[in-house]
Amino acid sequence: MKSFFEGIQYLFVDILFAPLDFLRSLELSSWFVANTINWIFMIICAAAMVYWIKQLSIFDANGTENQDTTAHSFLK
Repeated sequence: MKSFFEGIQYLFVDILFAPLDFLRSLELSSWFVANTINWIFMIICAAAMVYWIKQLSIFDANGTENQDTTAHSFLK
């Protein structure tokens, strides 16, 4: 049973987290490159927010947005 858990440890620590260890060691030389994953997530979130706000403005311009406070049953 112990070897099973050591195998899981080896998989995660030595194989799956190897790219993250590389990024951590890269932090001393280049902060921006070390935080590449964070930049990618921020770009995705910003794009999603722009799309969401654009869709809200389309529904608002068409007049199809229901702004009635009784739109949901839990608000009655």
